[in-house]
Amino acid sequence: MSEQAKKPVGITETVLRDAHQSLIATRMTTEQMLPIIDKMDKVGYHSVECWGGATFDACLRFLKEDPWERLRKLRDGFKNTKLQMLFRGQNILGYSHYADDVVEYFVQKSIANGIDIIRIFDALNDLRNLETSVKAAIKEGGHAQVALSYTLGDAYTLDYWKDIAKRIEDMGAHSICIKDMAGLLVPYAATELVSALKEATDLPIQIHTHYTSGVASMTYMKAVEAGADVIDTAMSPFAMGTSQPATEVMVETFRGTPYDTGIDQHLLAEIADYFRPLREEALSSGLMSTKVLGVNIKTLIYQVPGGMLSNLVSQLKEAHAEDKYDAVLEEIPRVRKDFGEPPLVTPSSQIVGTQAVLNVLMGERYKMVTKESKALLHGEYGQTVKPFNPEVQKKAIGDEQPITCRPADLIKPQLKEIEAKMSQWKQQDEDVLSYALFPQVAEEFFKYREAQQTKIDPTAADTENKVYPV
Repeated sequence: MSEQAKKPVGITETVLRDAHQSLIATRMTTEQMLPIIDKMDKVGYHSVECWGGATFDACLRFLKEDPWERLRKLRDGFKNTKLQMLFRGQNILGYSHYADDVVEYFVQKSIANGIDIIRIFDALNDLRNLETSVKAAIKEGGHAQVALSYTLGDAYTLDYWKDIAKRIEDMGAHSICIKDMAGLLVPYAATELVSALKEATDLPIQIHTHYTSGVASMTYMKAVEAGADVIDTAMSPFAMGTSQPATEVMVETFRGTPYDTGIDQHLLAEIADYFRPLREEALSSGLMSTKVLGVNIKTLIYQVPGGMLSNLVSQLKEAHAEDKYDAVLEEIPRVRKDFGEPPLVTPSSQIVGTQAVLNVLMGERYKMVTKESKALLHGEYGQTVKPFNPEVQKKAIGDEQPITCRPADLIKPQLKEIEAKMSQWKQQDEDVLSYALFPQVAEEFFKYREAQQTKIDPTAADTENKVYPV
């Protein structure tokens, strides 16, 4: 094989973030991560995704850990590997939009504490909600990757994806990720999509999917053959089910081909051996449910992410209406259409799902409308790819004028006020951001930290970036 023909595919390892978020409710602790970092650092990964997503909230809320401390410890251990995080655009790692000053400061602190690549997405693919974070990541010298929330529907043609990819390139982003959170991207569609994006832009293309619908490994194979540069995988003990395809399987698949990763299987086997007891422990304690390990083909029929399905089941259980499950699944696509056909990912999946449950339980559609549904129909989350159903919008917001500008344009700077509120707890600048995102949870954590008499080591905390970004 000529050198020319070689095109090794990059591997982003998700075991320290999305894999345990998807399978064990984000409960892996920093202490469980640290002993294996040295070995993981020798693999030659494109990057290790280890922060962001739900890890920030879970650290504070459930593990009583400082997420910033986790990041610093991981950074100390990974000497040769790029660290990556998931970032929800103007929502940061929370569930509502924040002012630009909070977004900029969060990006600055993430990069200062060790993040190299920030994967930024918006639930509606409204690029206006990504501009501030992309600019901030570039300004701080980070790699700004924009993730497209992949979904199906009349509006989501190849031309739609090509056009949005061009606009992302014009924004100055360094790479594009196809973020297939529900496992909807099937193999031959991946060939078409990657080929179209490669035609439209010169940016590297990364693929992220979940095994929920059972096609993910095949999808990766076709995507790589079509020119995808990087794929997201998880070490086998935390792979498959609602997580990603297994790292070792994909490395073996491409061995001896032009896409050979060059990664050593023996080293991966040692890393897998480390994580296997953690998986067994999670299974025996009930933290990992066998329900999330199987194939759920309903995700392809109803286009509903796996996490959203389990939410629906628990909502119906509480209402003693489990017999309405199929009716709710059929209602979801109808609500989604009324709401402008958004991709179903946090927070749009929760909004559409909860509204569908209410519509079915009430016996009348939109008899009751949640405040989140109202906010979405009012334009507070941004612009959907298709217009809202005008009758449903009218029913929800009455004569109120919908917002058409970028929602964050209506939010005044928040940092100074937030810092004033929480100054008694502040041990490091980063505490202001923890409080900004999750005020009650952060305060509980700060009280716990004080009771334990744990002090943040000021030499470890980032001291170079004291000034709030202008």
